[in-house]
Amino acid sequence: MDVFHVDCALFLTRLYVAFVIEHRTRRVHLLGVTRYPTSAWATQLARDFTADLEQTRHRFRRLIRDRDTKFTEAFDAVLAASGIDVLLTAPQAPRMNAIAERFVRTVRAECTDRMLIGGERHLRTVLDHYVAHYNGGRSHQGAGLSLRAPDDDPNVIPFPVRAGRTRRVPVLGGLINEYEAAA
Repeated sequence: MDVFHVDCALFLTRLYVAFVIEHRTRRVHLLGVTRYPTSAWATQLARDFTADLEQTRHRFRRLIRDRDTKFTEAFDAVLAASGIDVLLTAPQAPRMNAIAERFVRTVRAECTDRMLIGGERHLRTVLDHYVAHYNGGRSHQGAGLSLRAPDDDPNVIPFPVRAGRTRRVPVLGGLINEYEAAA
């Protein structure tokens, strides 16, 4: 679990975003957005996250987190009750949580640094769209260093396509584009 911040242009405040990313598949789970990240907020996010995992029958074995003070013993206890081991990052090992750090860099470079965020609701909407794009339409090297998007058919070999045979699908008002075969 990791937390990053986004500056709100409208109210001149800082918003904090909590997320979890799966190591093997690079699938991102957006947990929450708040102005005031407290230990009670983080513990409630852990409760909601473990409840969602139980409903979908999805299992996490370990969760890597940093040593931030908002992650208290209550936070760890919620995860331990669901059978998730909590691993703390070492103080002098910045690469220990490199996959989460890479996602933060990517979401900032491709999304939040390129638009003015109006508030919590606006940021949540923008990040919901971006995470859907990141999880489904954007290629990344999660599964065996394959450069395919997660929604691509693994049995199809991509060939160069003539112009007019593809269709551009704008995401976030054209900030990001996805491409698919034209009908």
